[in-house]
Order: sequence, then structure tokens, then C-alpha cells
Amino acid sequence: MNLYLISQNENNSYDTYDAAVVAAESEDEARQIHPSYPNGWLHKSNTWATVPENVSVRLIGGATEGTKAGEILSSFNAG
Repeated sequence: MNLYLISQNENNSYDTYDAAVVAAESEDEARQIHPSYPNGWLHKSNTWATVPENVSVRLIGGATEGTKAGEILSSFNAG
């Protein structure tokens, strides 16, 4: 399990997420994690990128044993 920084520049107004730290097995899996909705991309949202392809992913390290996949921390720009 790895830790990734995911970010987006598509929706960067008030009440949007600009980044999150997530635990995932791969870069592709990290890109599928949606900070607004735990069920992923089933919902259209104006708080995050509209499609996974618009999410940037950067490996930041390894997760400790037992870390579950998903969002660890997110950055939300409240308005």
C-alpha cells in the first residue's frame, strides 16, 4: 500500500477540494478516489475534477502495514 497526493485544477473556486492524501495500491487506484464521495465517480460533482483523467497523482511514500485504502486527509476550500 502506498500514499499518494492527488490534486486537481479543474474546479478551484470556493467549496471545492484542491488535494487529498490517499492510500492506494497503485497510481490508477489513487486517481479513482474521490474526496467528495466515498463511492467514487458515481456522482457528478462540482467540488472535484469531473473525470479521473483530470486528477494529478504523485507518490509520496509507503503506508504502514494495516493501512486501509482510501482518503487519509483532504484539503477543502470553504467559501
